[in-house]
Amino acid sequence: QVQLVESGGGLVQAGGSLRLSCTASGSIFTTMGWYRQSPGKERELVAVITRGGTTNYADSVKGRFTISRDNAKSMVYLQMNSLKLEDTAVYFCYARSGISSRDFWGQGTQVTISS
Repeated sequence: QVQLVESGGGLVQAGGSLRLSCTASGSIFTTMGWYRQSPGKERELVAVITRGGTTNYADSVKGRFTISRDNAKSMVYLQMNSLKLEDTAVYFCYARSGISSRDFWGQGTQVTISS
């Protein structure tokens, strides 16, 4: 059974930093990453990383967020710096199984940026 468990969300002032972590279990995962969703908006890509370390970022977070992963631990991280009010959202961990090619999601963690 595949499970993705996020941690690290919270409330921080604009300009501050947060680090999200996600532990995946139950499969071997190829692409892992983070998406986010704000009220009234569709879920959008934040950053993804392949097993080999190739990354892709949304333009809105380039230069501020850094994604990384530990394949041995099946963990993916998102270091978020210079946070802005518009980064407020529920952040979801994402992982694609290398066995079934199915996509899996975590339950989400709230990130709130205050002025």
